[in-house]
Amino acid sequence: MGKRIDGQAVHAFIVLTASCVLLCGCSVFLRPQEKRADAQLLPTVGNQARGLVTFIEHSDGVQVTYNLAGLPPNSDHALQIHERGDCIAADGSSAGQIFSPAAGRLKAGARVEGDLANIHADANGVATGFIVAPDVSLDGIRSVLQRAIVLHHDVSDPYAYPQHGAGLALACGVIRQ
Repeated sequence: MGKRIDGQAVHAFIVLTASCVLLCGCSVFLRPQEKRADAQLLPTVGNQARGLVTFIEHSDGVQVTYNLAGLPPNSDHALQIHERGDCIAADGSSAGQIFSPAAGRLKAGARVEGDLANIHADANGVATGFIVAPDVSLDGIRSVLQRAIVLHHDVSDPYAYPQHGAGLALACGVIRQ
């Protein structure tokens, strides 16, 4: 013979279950949200390079993930953030100088924040990977938002003084949230 379930017990169970579901759902909204931005790199005139660069802020810096194609096979290039979020010029020059919010850029041997790294394209002209950039952020004075990221033809020397570009721009994109 089956037992009869008390209506109050069923009601209490439903209320308790609904409360748990709502509270668990709210925890998704209450935890800190990941700061993230993307830049779609498009080729400068006469070049084929293109791809996506993603920026995710972590406690130890900004993780910069890149997935680029159309590069010369087995080649090395500089990936740099530039001052202005402007990729209108056919050669990428409208992006301005390399991003450097710290006064240290005026000192010999100081690394410029916007000079992220040199990257390598494989035999198929594809470069994928990530860099952790500890000296930039996605807010405040060191923010890279609304700036340009430029893929240069040549590698860079991050400690050169005065700071020089790394050759022609192969691709350029604006960093946006």
